[in-house]
Amino acid sequence: MMNKTTQLKKLVSHFQFDGDFIYEEPFGYGHINDTFAVYFKKTFKHPDRYILQRINHTIFKNPEELMQNIENVTAHIRSKLKSSGGDISREVLTIIKTKDEKNFFQDENGNFWRAYIFIDDATCYQIVEKPEQFYKSARAFGKFQKLLSDFPAETLFETIPDFHNTEKRFETFLDVLKKDPLQRAVGVKNEIEFVLNRQSDASVLVDLLKNKKLPLRVTHNDTKLNNIMIDNETGEGVCVIDLDTVMPGLSIYDYGDSIRFGANPAAEDEKDLSKVWMELSLFELFTKGFLEEAGNSLTETEIEYLPFAAKIMTFECGIRFLTDYLNGDIYFKIHRKDHNLDRCRTQFKLVADMEQKMDEMKEIVSRYR
Repeated sequence: MMNKTTQLKKLVSHFQFDGDFIYEEPFGYGHINDTFAVYFKKTFKHPDRYILQRINHTIFKNPEELMQNIENVTAHIRSKLKSSGGDISREVLTIIKTKDEKNFFQDENGNFWRAYIFIDDATCYQIVEKPEQFYKSARAFGKFQKLLSDFPAETLFETIPDFHNTEKRFETFLDVLKKDPLQRAVGVKNEIEFVLNRQSDASVLVDLLKNKKLPLRVTHNDTKLNNIMIDNETGEGVCVIDLDTVMPGLSIYDYGDSIRFGANPAAEDEKDLSKVWMELSLFELFTKGFLEEAGNSLTETEIEYLPFAAKIMTFECGIRFLTDYLNGDIYFKIHRKDHNLDRCRTQFKLVADMEQKMDEMKEIVSRYR
């Protein structure tokens, strides 16, 4: 049986990498895909590094459509950056094509692989270590929205149908709760009650979109701080990464998910809930940065619903973690017992805190609109 290095050496031969393959190492902290940094030696030069990923096609049912979305969106961003004098080698993901000019490779086991140029001298942070990082990420995500504001969102594939449809997430939760396949519901009665008490919130944004009061946008749909490359020297957010969930949606999904992840000073899976809250100073920093870049491309209604979006994205994420816990931890990778339950409780603590601070959040948004 081949070892991992031998397997990857065979695999990388199908891509247009520059140089001779040296070695690989696991990379990143992602929940979904398997990611490696792969190194290639070049004559009289330092080795080049690339990202190689196995797309989890259990989660992403149509990798071909997913990669077409990524190629189309990155091409649009690259064109805008060229026009404005941006750095296309660092400010947008660059796909490494296969030898037959495809944007992915399917191996003999049916696995789908893709590769990107590695963005050197930049770091992904798992939590906000300095407030300035959160502000810079806000500008980066705001710029992402601005650059794609004229992209026809309806032409993108929906790689995960109803991904941020909170109403559907709620219905899925009810279905799993009813089945309770592992008999776990009895131990999480408080969390279940928390969800049920907020059923009316689940349909608010979905209904606004249906009624055309919010416009359909190209959205990233997973705008955590760790999906931004932060330049090691300047501290600027240089590139938005992890574009698997780029698809049609609401701009305020992106904003809300960023607040959910970054305005909480604790880790996403913190067990000690006394350490978990929505830090208003971080909320203000992100709001300022996001609206500085994206504000002119957003409608008044989009801006009005920013605070609610922060709450509903947090609520939805908590529902997803709780649903996966009840269902046997089959979606998110877990690294310890009750990991998804810990994640769920963190989200619900944030929701409760946001509800207490909603008036202050609205005042902050009005300050920067």
